[in-house]
Amino acid sequence: FVAAEPVRGRAAPRGVVLPRAFWHGVETESAMPAARYDFRVGVPDARLFPMDTWRRLMGRELRASFSAYGSPSGYGPLREAISRHIGLSRSVLAGPDDVLVTNGAQQALDLIGRVLIEPGAVVAVEEPGYPPARRLFRSLGARVAGVPVDAEGIDVAAIPRSARIVYVTPSHQFPLGTPMSLARRAALLAWAERRRAVVIEDDYDSEFRFGARPLEPLQSLDRAGRVIYVGSFSKTLLPMLRIGFLVAPASLVPALRTAKLLSDWHSELPTQAALARFIDEGLLARHIRKATREYAARHALIAEALAADDRLEPVPSAAGLHLCARLAPDVSVRPAPGVLMFESLERHCGEEPAQRGLVLGYGVIGRDAIPEGLRLLRSRMSAGPEPPAARF
Repeated sequence: FVAAEPVRGRAAPRGVVLPRAFWHGVETESAMPAARYDFRVGVPDARLFPMDTWRRLMGRELRASFSAYGSPSGYGPLREAISRHIGLSRSVLAGPDDVLVTNGAQQALDLIGRVLIEPGAVVAVEEPGYPPARRLFRSLGARVAGVPVDAEGIDVAAIPRSARIVYVTPSHQFPLGTPMSLARRAALLAWAERRRAVVIEDDYDSEFRFGARPLEPLQSLDRAGRVIYVGSFSKTLLPMLRIGFLVAPASLVPALRTAKLLSDWHSELPTQAALARFIDEGLLARHIRKATREYAARHALIAEALAADDRLEPVPSAAGLHLCARLAPDVSVRPAPGVLMFESLERHCGEEPAQRGLVLGYGVIGRDAIPEGLRLLRSRMSAGPEPPAARF
């Protein structure tokens, strides 16, 4: 039979069932439009990734036999490779049984929240900080408290007494970029021990460092088993590789493994297997060395330009994929849609008054485009009303 009119797909009923109040008006991340000068944050340069090598590894694993469900903890050889890699590169104390593979760092945070957050529990986060983590904890029923960050990291004395979970980015504070001092790390661990609290350490992009060897992570300084270490390959390699991991004290591993099982059983197996080979063959270390040289050059270009403009106060940083600078009180930046993309510091603030500034990523924009992009940015800066706290 042939229909006289085109057949249109059926639409689901509009329905009368509504979500919990939290979900009304929650900001939704959407695909960013292309921009000629793209200073977006948290995205590595796909052009630096050895795609041909990755295709070879993936092709090999897709021809292998993965005919059964895998372990919620992750593919065994990948957990072994991750434990060796973070032990050498970051001094993290972990064996394969301590590692749980996740779909990006965001799922790691979700699993931790499912296991630890009781309705109404207080979770302390950095202010300014990482908005997706803040929203995630709230979605799980937590009361989120922003804690100020200074030149040494989170102000431990300002953490609410009622908090039992603290989320921090000590190696490269997001979005300011400053590392947490050794004294502040010790103070945070001592606070967690006194309060019987848990510290979530998000080490999201510290693989790329341009200065001296970084301070040891909180996890390696922790002697009481109160730190959960979270990492991701999405920023080290490619965003499409949704593979992250967490390293938890043994007392939490069974519950986290069960939470992963109930969430999605396990992460995609061929990609895990390919990544295990990528690490074991030394390709990850080679990629990090190559990418670090390129990102260091881009970092230097932007840092020099920011320091030369008296309308900006650069925040010192020697790692990661972005730089931050505070704006002078009477300066604003006019948008240039489709031409110039960056993020405002206000967007990462959860408390009022929001801090004013610029957050400039250099993972997407090429080195040759940075000078002109910064020239355009400077031309858009002027005295006047503050711009909206969003992406421009």
